[in-house]
Amino acid sequence: MFKHKHPYKPFIKNDTTKLIVGTLPPPRFSTGELLEKDVDFCYGSYYNSLWLFIDKIHDLNLLYDNSQEAIEQRKQFLIQQKIGVCDIVDSCEREKIDASDLGMKNVKLRNLISYLTQYTKIDTLLFTGGNSKNGPEYFFRRHIKEYNLKLELVSNEIPRIHQVDLAVISNGSEKSYKENQESRIIKTVSLTSGSGAANISISRTPLYKQLKAKNPKFNTFDFRVMQYSEFF
Repeated sequence: MFKHKHPYKPFIKNDTTKLIVGTLPPPRFSTGELLEKDVDFCYGSYYNSLWLFIDKIHDLNLLYDNSQEAIEQRKQFLIQQKIGVCDIVDSCEREKIDASDLGMKNVKLRNLISYLTQYTKIDTLLFTGGNSKNGPEYFFRRHIKEYNLKLELVSNEIPRIHQVDLAVISNGSEKSYKENQESRIIKTVSLTSGSGAANISISRTPLYKQLKAKNPKFNTFDFRVMQYSEFF
């Protein structure tokens, strides 16, 4: 059984307003066996398209290699945009050493509520996937149940948007939730996953079909760039 531990600490600053929330990077980032075009940072897998989308949206001309410069490019973008990264899974066990969310067992979650309480300017969580089993939204729903909190649907259009009314926990107890505290609304956005497996579901959406009919060159990468640009 492979013990898959998240290799990166949350990247959050005091003025962070949005958090990217995923699960775990591929196991090679934990074992240090990076590929030539991997970047040793959050979402650094060359086969994870998140930074490709962001690069396209902002024309950043990012490097895709193991250099420190590539890491700093991404950090500076996040700092400038007041975006942080805090994946929700701290560790898991795997029978097969791969990056599959469904392959995760004995999952240990990070305490996102604790981070939201500590960093009070955060108002939006950007999930890199929907509510499928072992996805970031799925785990977040499970996590907030410990605080008697639940997500409320705001928009059922893709990407689906929810919100949670988070009462500020000020008594230092991580497992407590007080009613009648000052309300704090956290918006969650379930972005279409950057994985290749999501291409099939994208191709079936009415909006994609409509845009594809107008422009035959329009593809699933363009669709994600269009979607992500609203939130990045």
